[in-house]
Amino acid sequence: MRHGETRYVLGGAFHVMRHVEWGDPAAPPVLCVHGLTRTGRDFDALAAGLPAYRVICPDLPGRGRSDWLPSAVQYQPASYVVALAALLAGLGPVRWVGTSLGGICGMIIAAMPGQPITRLVLNDIGPHIPRPALARIRDYIGDIPVFADLAALERHLRRVHAPFGRLTDAQWAHLAATSSRAVPSGVSLHYDPAIAEPIVATEPADIDLSAVWAAITAPVLALRGRDSDLLLPETLAAMAASGAQIHTVPDAGHAPALMDAPTIAVIADFLKG
Repeated sequence: MRHGETRYVLGGAFHVMRHVEWGDPAAPPVLCVHGLTRTGRDFDALAAGLPAYRVICPDLPGRGRSDWLPSAVQYQPASYVVALAALLAGLGPVRWVGTSLGGICGMIIAAMPGQPITRLVLNDIGPHIPRPALARIRDYIGDIPVFADLAALERHLRRVHAPFGRLTDAQWAHLAATSSRAVPSGVSLHYDPAIAEPIVATEPADIDLSAVWAAITAPVLALRGRDSDLLLPETLAAMAASGAQIHTVPDAGHAPALMDAPTIAVIADFLKG
């Protein structure tokens, strides 16, 4: 594993987005972008399953090792796209794996003229996002407790992210260790609490990204957790009807952790083209 960083301009100032990467630096790049409150280290298992690629896993602004932004209102997909575009500028053609928010960013970029994404994996996200799922996310993201120790934080993750699937004890421990930060009274989750403010302050409503979806020309693999409340079966069926390859991950909701061998194999096969 190697560490890297990208400097980008947002709101009249430079900021740093950091990433980890795996594999041969000369190999074709795969960019893996995490969900709302997660970090790039969520993709460690997937990266190990893609040995033919240079797998790059950024921490979005305000998450993990990346800079926190000076204003809560900047925590919006448009800001993340600015940061990711700066990283993409040095990569050339790229394959993209995006979980939830990371998939939204991927769709926005893939819909742009001249965009560099050659194959797009969307993990439990699509062009329609229902209000009840957004309300559920709003309810948990606004509560960012401090834990006495890492074991207590891990118990919290097991409860809040139970829809990730049937993970092993080692996998839960890995997620806890890589998404925690030390604070004076214990440990907390590794993201800026301000990322919750724009979400908590807004009444949830259905999100329609159909115009973005219609502009995407790259081949798409749509993954859905079988019990997902965010990517509904009818949305997945519509994505398939418009040409996307689809795969359902059993024993998962929103969003599959992408740590199990069968799902990693499906992704690897799709990325080969």
